[in-house]
This record gives sequence, C-alpha cells and structure tokens, in this order.
Amino acid sequence: MIKDYSLKEVSTHTTSKSCWVIYKKKIYDVTEFIQDHPGGDDLILDYAGKDVTEVMKDVLEHEHSDSAYEILEEYCIGRLEEGIHDKRMKLLEVEEESKTYGQEDFKPKETDLLSDAKTNQFLDLRKALIPQLLRARYTKEFYLEQVHKPRYMSQPAIFFGHPLLEPLTKTAWYMIPTIWLPYVAYQVSLSLQHGYQNGTIMSFGLGVFIWTLLEYGLHRFLFHLDDLLPDHQLAFVLHFATHGFHHYLPMDRLRLVMPPALAVILAYPLVRLGHFLFPPMMAHGVVAGGFFGYILYDCTHYYLHHAKVFKYHFKEMKKYHMAHHYKNYEGGYGITSKIWDYVFGTELIYNA
Repeated sequence: MIKDYSLKEVSTHTTSKSCWVIYKKKIYDVTEFIQDHPGGDDLILDYAGKDVTEVMKDVLEHEHSDSAYEILEEYCIGRLEEGIHDKRMKLLEVEEESKTYGQEDFKPKETDLLSDAKTNQFLDLRKALIPQLLRARYTKEFYLEQVHKPRYMSQPAIFFGHPLLEPLTKTAWYMIPTIWLPYVAYQVSLSLQHGYQNGTIMSFGLGVFIWTLLEYGLHRFLFHLDDLLPDHQLAFVLHFATHGFHHYLPMDRLRLVMPPALAVILAYPLVRLGHFLFPPMMAHGVVAGGFFGYILYDCTHYYLHHAKVFKYHFKEMKKYHMAHHYKNYEGGYGITSKIWDYVFGTELIYNA
C-alpha cells in the first residue's frame, strides 16, 4: 500500500544512512542507490530530503536516460502528502473559468444564485453580504475556501444593504483620476515652490518606484493575509471587506477600485511617514509620485478586468491577473507589472 509522507518528514532523511528525495510528488528512498550513482554520492546528498523534479529535467545539470527513471521507480516508497495549498487550488480547478480565463474575450459564467447558496452553504448573493457574514459561524478553512471561489453576477452585489453605507462601497473607475489627480498636482506645486525642479522630478520618480513596492506589499502581505488570519468571525468580516469580496466577486464593476474613504485611511499614515523621512521638497514630490502610481494601479486593475486590452504588455498582464483569480491566488501579486513577483519569487506560472 502506497503511504503518504509530509514534506517535513521527507526533509529529515538527508544522510547517507537514510536518503529520501521527491520526484513528481512521489517519495523515493535512494539510500541503497547512493554508492552506485554515476554522478557520485555527493550529488544525491546535496538534494537529500528535497524535490529533485526540476534538477532531473535540467540537461545542463545532469542529463538522465530512460533507464535512470526506471531504476528510480524501483525505490518508490510513497507519495507526497497533499498540502493545504494544493487542496485550495483544486477547488478552483473544477470551475470552468480555470480553463477559459486566458481567452481574449473572457467572461465568466453567471452564477445560479439559488443553487450556489444551497450547495455551498456560504453567503446568499441575493441578500446583503456583510450582515450575513456577521451572523455566520464558519471555520477559517471553510471561509477561505469559499471566499476564493469566484462567483459572477451581472449586477453589483448588495454589500451592507443600508441606504447610507451602501453607496460608500461603490466607486466608478473614473472617480479615481478625478479625485486624486488634482491632489497629485497640488503636491507637485508644493514641491516646486522650493525652487529645485530636478529635485521634484527625481522625488516624483522615487514616489512612483515606492508605490510599485507598496502595490506588491499591500496585495501580498495585507490583502492576502490568509494563513495569519485570526480564526474569528470579525476577522473574516474585515478580510472580506478589504479584499476577500474582490476574490468572491472579481468582476463587480463598482468595487474594482478603492473607495476614496478607504484610500484616505490607508494613505494617511504613509503620507505622514513620507514627511517624517524626507525634507519638505522631497516629501511633497514623493507623495505626488506615490499617488500617481496608485492612480495608474487602480485604473489598470479595472482595465484588466473589463476591457479588451492592448496586445503590448496588457494582454499578458490580463492573463496573469486572471490567473491570480481563477488559477492560483497564492501567487502573482503584481497588477501593473511582474517585477516584484520576479524579485521575491512569487511569479505565477500558468498555461493559458
């Protein structure tokens, strides 16, 4: 009978007396084979307790014949235990959109609201969502599974259901440049008052650069704080309100950009930090550049979700971001570019 082993257990077998390796999610005890390995025992021991799938495919590292793989199969002792990431992603794989998200005219299938509520026992999309979430008692794992399983409605969902609060949750994309571009211009003018134009330009560029890192950091470490999320219903509500809703209903047109009120709350401490770190001329320039980067980010985000995009750059970024929603939400955190995903090793690999 094939046994399942955890990655932690495999990682303890790293010596010549007990040497295990992983190949294509199977576990192999190659202890007896070490001395007979044509490449020497050191090469195997370097990868003991690790996954050798990519190494064995690399012909430059060490090319393997068909007979080598046949010999390897003789040492198979079990399979790699399915991790929580694999379990979560399998829930996306059963959805039709996990196979069609890369299409140029991609549009998800409309959700049967009654069937969804009965089958999944999560939220009823015909009613206000936040009140339901406040009353519910879900486990953390169930909440994370359901909130990352995308649904689609042709009309905006009901968020609070309150006549005063509900409008605050909706923002048309064009409101972002309308509200924030004048603020950017104001900050640039304050910086220019110091009489150093080149300094303003460089500070503005620094602000844009800082924003790109913030974009990645906020998306990965704040909006996707899934594993560190407290197992409490109020924590689920906060998670849902900040970013969970966007994965639950990723195509909701009026909730694809950040509401100005929330933007002010998140931006205020960052603006104060900028004025603490930099002299006034630089601070105003950096703040202007940061907000300009944010405007580009929010408008790009809406564009990727709801437009037939330009082929240059945006076509690839649309596939990349749709893959984040419909294929693997634990990677691909870049929206406007992949640069920080490359740097921090979270690039999303997909075929679409």
